[in-house]
Amino acid sequence: MHSTPSWDLLLEASRLTRLEARILLEHACGRTRSWLIAHGTEHADPATASRFARLAERRLAGEPIAYLVGERAFHRIRLRVDPAVLIPRPDTEVIVDEAIRLLPGNGRMLDLGTGSGAIAIAVAAARPDTAIVGTDCSATALKLARENALRNLHPGRIGGPPHWLQGDWWAAIGPTSEPFDLVVSNPPYIREDDPHLKQGDLRFEPLQALASGPEGLDAITEVVSGARAHLRCGGWLLIEHSFDQGPAVRSLLAAQGLVKVRTLDDAE
Repeated sequence: MHSTPSWDLLLEASRLTRLEARILLEHACGRTRSWLIAHGTEHADPATASRFARLAERRLAGEPIAYLVGERAFHRIRLRVDPAVLIPRPDTEVIVDEAIRLLPGNGRMLDLGTGSGAIAIAVAAARPDTAIVGTDCSATALKLARENALRNLHPGRIGGPPHWLQGDWWAAIGPTSEPFDLVVSNPPYIREDDPHLKQGDLRFEPLQALASGPEGLDAITEVVSGARAHLRCGGWLLIEHSFDQGPAVRSLLAAQGLVKVRTLDDAE
């Protein structure tokens, strides 16, 4: 008669780092870390052992942990993610913090290219008075954003639920929309021939949400070019870009008559 290995032996045999193995085993069995530690010497059930083995093989092949477990923590909320959207990263929390700081009371915010809804929902959770619109060209991404909003936001928030619109950048909201106090965007900004697109987690993420033209500036240029027409007087545009695009992005902003331009560093 054959038996499955113990929980501890499953972790040791996985060839993953201890942390990654624990995350995937917790997901596979639906148990907490403390339970697995307390019951580590007990035999795992065959179904869970098989499920964990498949997850471990996918991780060893490079698939991101966030896609394997289907969620990611971001700015004190938890978001469902899948290969239709980018995996939210800690660097983007800088935009959330700055948006929270800049928004006036009962303000209006637009999140262009919302993806999983990460920025829009994190701001909405911290600033329940803010009316928020999120746009994306992908209907699949917007479905996920809606689900994440229901999962993380109080249904009776003062600013109401986020309003999700499908379309390319400014086309999603049209030329006659009410102006916004703040526009945020984490657009694709990687050069289309960048070798990093074929490495690590980026291999599994949606290319259209990562790369944008030969200099990585096509989407940024489109976002910047439409900002003034949709911002209130004194409003702000917050946009994420790569570490080496600062001068080019500042020039784009200045060319559109946007003032008080400054660059914020990523979180350490």
